[in-house]
Amino acid sequence: MQIDLQMLAMIFFINLAYVTLNTLRFLLTMKGYRVIAPLVSTIEITIYILGLSLVLDRLDNPLNLLFYALGYAAGVSIGIKIEDKLALGYTMVTVILPSNTDEEKSLPKILRQEGYGVTQSYGEGLEGPRLILEILSQRKSEKKLYQTIKSVEERAFIISYEPKYISGGFWTKKISRREQKINQKNNNQ
Repeated sequence: MQIDLQMLAMIFFINLAYVTLNTLRFLLTMKGYRVIAPLVSTIEITIYILGLSLVLDRLDNPLNLLFYALGYAAGVSIGIKIEDKLALGYTMVTVILPSNTDEEKSLPKILRQEGYGVTQSYGEGLEGPRLILEILSQRKSEKKLYQTIKSVEERAFIISYEPKYISGGFWTKKISRREQKINQKNNNQ
């Protein structure tokens, strides 16, 4: 059995490209990018068929299958890293603080000064009253938000999730103004 290194590399990189695009297409679909996701899927399926045919035509060499699987694993990893860099969409962060501290008063103010929309309410925890903050943030700013929270109150309990639908309130007004400025700039060009 002769080892064809070029073929193994081609199988690896084709599957790496396919799975990277597959991961991105899935994320774009979940985020509602209705034009870009189908375009990416067209490229994705073309690459998939090419890579799969290379392996199926050469099943006599188990290394072909191994490199196909390695390309798949590498593609998942790279797709996740690319999505982390793109950080598409928004995140909703719930922060629960003990309500008997100075941080209770300062954290919402600091977050608002940094441009976050913050809604605060009070609740009752096992050990007494709690301040509850609901914060909407772009995913790009999520890590910075966590750092700010932890720098003010390291005992903060933080939960985040991605909202599917956003309507009304401070944040949508801010987004709408930003989109209007972009549209005006594009119309002036």
